Amino acid sequence: MADTRNIWDALDSFSEHWSPRRLASINDYDVKVFKAQGEFTWHSHPDTDELFLVLAGELVIQLRDGDVVLGPGDVHVVPRGVEHCPRADDEVHALLIEPRGTVNTGDTPSERTAEVRELG
Repeated sequence: MADTRNIWDALDSFSEHWSPRRLASINDYDVKVFKAQGEFTWHSHPDTDELFLVLAGELVIQLRDGDVVLGPGDVHVVPRGVEHCPRADDEVHALLIEPRGTVNTGDTPSERTAEVRELG
């Protein structure tokens, strides 16, 4: 993996929604970029928090007790064990930070479950 990566070049290198790409790794954590559009799936991560940083667009993180709306530059941490469902009415570009090996659909495997992929 190269030592320096550009987030925008990384995002330009793929078009699939809900298919995270590893931008970098630090210690036991992955920094991932992803594109989102539509509704994801309700899930939780019992063993880890999940950090979302929106780069472009508006991401709604649906929670059972209310929605969190994130715009460009906004960061939100979903605590471990909290059920959530990201939604993007229009395309969103975002960054995730989570422990290496974290499955995108957490404890709820579905057709949206995707292995993190390396950037091409």
